[in-house]
Amino acid sequence: MIHIANKTYELVTDHKNGWNYEVFKERYSEVLERYDYIVGDWGYSQLRLRGFFKEAHPKATKDSSIAALQDYLNEYCNFGCAYFLIEKVNTNKQQQQPLQPQQPQVPSEPTTTSS
Repeated sequence: MIHIANKTYELVTDHKNGWNYEVFKERYSEVLERYDYIVGDWGYSQLRLRGFFKEAHPKATKDSSIAALQDYLNEYCNFGCAYFLIEKVNTNKQQQQPLQPQQPQVPSEPTTTSS
């Protein structure tokens, strides 16, 4: 698990040892917090970061969806470069715990008074 800027990420892919936490920490920007995935690729000893959304994300476009990752690597990265992919982990406790079934509310019986 990777913790940065109160966010938690998990390393999904480490191609050719592209992952380097110290350099990632230096290059990380709060702009990347909105993305579900971050890819980091190396070219000329420089780390470049780019964010991607999950396919079902409302803001995902053809180019910003994680489905476009391979196209990004082929078109914008140096051939055979080292890279990594990390995924944001949802740390919301409510989403980590399964929902508990609620007991149905039984209305109380109306009380009758004897007259």
